[in-house]
Amino acid sequence: MARSHRPRKHQGQRIDDLAVIHPRAAGIDVGSREHWVAVPPQFSSVSVRPFLSLTSGLHELAEWLKECGITTVAMESTGVYWVPLYEVLQARGLDVQLVNARHVRNVPGRKSDVLDCQWLLKLHTFGLLRGSFRPAAQIVALRSYLRQRDRLVDGAAQQVQHMHKALTLMNVQLHTIISDITGETGMAIIRAIVAGERDPEQLARHRNWRCRASAATIAESLRGNFQPEHLLALIQAVTLYDTYQRLITDCDTLAQNVLAELTSMQSKRPPPLGPSPKRRHRRDPAVDYRSPAYVLTGVDLTAIPGISAYTAISLLGEVGTDMSQWPDAKHFASWLRLCPRANITGGRVTDTRTMPGINRAAELLRTAAVCAGKTSTAIGAFYRRRALRRDSAHAVADTAHKLARIIYTMLKTGNPFQQVDEATYQEQQRQHVINRLQRQAHRLGLQLVANTGAVS
Repeated sequence: MARSHRPRKHQGQRIDDLAVIHPRAAGIDVGSREHWVAVPPQFSSVSVRPFLSLTSGLHELAEWLKECGITTVAMESTGVYWVPLYEVLQARGLDVQLVNARHVRNVPGRKSDVLDCQWLLKLHTFGLLRGSFRPAAQIVALRSYLRQRDRLVDGAAQQVQHMHKALTLMNVQLHTIISDITGETGMAIIRAIVAGERDPEQLARHRNWRCRASAATIAESLRGNFQPEHLLALIQAVTLYDTYQRLITDCDTLAQNVLAELTSMQSKRPPPLGPSPKRRHRRDPAVDYRSPAYVLTGVDLTAIPGISAYTAISLLGEVGTDMSQWPDAKHFASWLRLCPRANITGGRVTDTRTMPGINRAAELLRTAAVCAGKTSTAIGAFYRRRALRRDSAHAVADTAHKLARIIYTMLKTGNPFQQVDEATYQEQQRQHVINRLQRQAHRLGLQLVANTGAVS
């Protein structure tokens, strides 16, 4: 018997019945040279106007919106051109909604700046746009310093690679004897080579007493062919490496100044925890970031496996401390792009891949997930169990998702992290399997009996 195709009842309002949510709204199409602004026709005789992207043009744009009585603005997040305009409009007291350009695509074949700003105005008037997350101004400043620091660390790493190459071209096999040439022994020897020392025995005297390789072994690896062109590459790489290290220190100082301002604004200031007892990664700074993170949040994020002090402060720089921006942990994980999307067509799921895009907070959590997978904790056991069940890539994503939910809950409720060891986690998983088998046996009319005898 064929199914009857009865008309379905449409839930929600029709487009014609949409209510006006923002009557005093404006839409801005952001560009590199000029911005096109559209306002409702009843507020101005010229409803669409272009403004130059110069500072004078931005202030003229903001003044015109205030004269028109506009209270809220929607604009696309195009590159970085929106940042100066966003700051000027926000300083004028306007409610600025920064929307994703993917969500406001115009009709194909009708693409122009005038139509774009009018389309933004129409969507924002009916409340069909959602603003992107942007933390407070001081958190944005902290985020900028930390992002700049990460770029400088990457630049310093490139100079280390150049040092490796220059030493290899001179057949100085120092990097094959010691694990890290940027340690005390390696840098002391390299700086001596830059200063003009060529005697292997004299260079080997710069060996630190903690170095595992003997002085004789190091001296043998330092017998090379010191060509002037390769020495020039080594000298410049060392100079640039020292410059990067100095700039990294400057970023740490500026970030600490911002953190000092943020912590001084806290009404309830818990006692500082002191430096993190965890082993510090070489990329992490030597300054104490654990205490400011604890004062800002009231919880110790470094108690979570895989989360170092620098990772914790970097996460706070990306997401802030106010978790009310997201209704629950699921929305937070979805914003991080750590949740599978469920595209359902015809009653079946057609795609479960995560949404494409780059989220710096998610990258931090993925790195923390890899570190947590090497620990003897419940999170480490979860990572290894997921890796055995699927693969390491899915295990990283699943563990990062779990870390995101834990961090959200800690920041939202203020409750500390409760550490669970690996043995307890394994027993919990064993009990879950037993309960599932008992439910299946009950549905089949069977009964499970525990085997108390010895297992061969």
